[in-house]
Amino acid sequence: MKKILVIGGTGAMGVYLVPELLSLGYKVDVVASDLPVSDNPNLTYTKLNAKDFGTMSELVKKGYDAIIDFMVYPTSAEYEVFLPMYLKNTNHYFYLSSYRVYADEEHPVKETSPRLLDVSRDEILLSSGDYCIYKAQGEDYLKASSFNNWTILRPAITYSKRRFQLVTLEMDTVVKRMLEGKTLLLPEEAMNVQATMSWGGDVGRMIARLVLNPVAYREAYSVCTSEHHTWGEIAEIYKKIGNLNCKWVDKDTFLDIISWHPLYSKQQLVYDRLFDRIMDNSKILNATGMKQSELIPLEKGLELELSQLPKNISLPDNTVNIKMDKYLEEHK
Repeated sequence: MKKILVIGGTGAMGVYLVPELLSLGYKVDVVASDLPVSDNPNLTYTKLNAKDFGTMSELVKKGYDAIIDFMVYPTSAEYEVFLPMYLKNTNHYFYLSSYRVYADEEHPVKETSPRLLDVSRDEILLSSGDYCIYKAQGEDYLKASSFNNWTILRPAITYSKRRFQLVTLEMDTVVKRMLEGKTLLLPEEAMNVQATMSWGGDVGRMIARLVLNPVAYREAYSVCTSEHHTWGEIAEIYKKIGNLNCKWVDKDTFLDIISWHPLYSKQQLVYDRLFDRIMDNSKILNATGMKQSELIPLEKGLELELSQLPKNISLPDNTVNIKMDKYLEEHK
């Protein structure tokens, strides 16, 4: 059996990717910060610090046919250490990038579309170490290397068992306010902007079918659906499914409420969620033999995942929810 190592394999994509790999006949080892229980003899979970170079360099000596790496390497000091180590020790290495690397200059967005790193003139963005910048820098490291055994993955927004997004907000705000019957605040500038959200199960199938696929070497793929909706339409889907009420406020008010980090929060909104993200996924469909008609529609996928939430789920409060409550109380 061919062996696959999935680093960080219990997240939104990994929870669906791992079963797909098993169904294709692979033996799978998962490294994660938590430790799920498995009775499948071909699946092993190991709790390790994936940022410990010594530990990981010993692990890869087991000999993996492919390594799928969900880790984040925000500095060259990290990706210039870890990436070559993985490339030298496997036949096929997968680097998790993001569709956020794309600029807003071409629609639909293709793998050859301009990247922010290459075309942006915003010196603050370029020097900030934002997600869209360091992911693109990691891509460039691979492209400039002498290795040919890599594939770049650029997922769009991916919803799953642990992730439910709405503009820049995540499960701990979106689902919490839905379950508590509270109004969610959103930036009105995003209401008519097109967004792409893919189901984790479909993303898992796509990635699994790229593993050891000859056409995938030295290639980048937008891993996503081509279905798209405005953020206003997506808010209406959440309302239809979970009775979530939303109130649209100006961008500055929204940023003041959600800013865990003022600069990065603004950049995620301005340089992604306010871009029209209409994606061309024909390249990955061709590579995997999949069809767009096989992918689950957004409304059906969100309904499926929300229906599987534990009945007694309790989400802790956070600063964003407290600020939203305060704003709504002051603006009755």
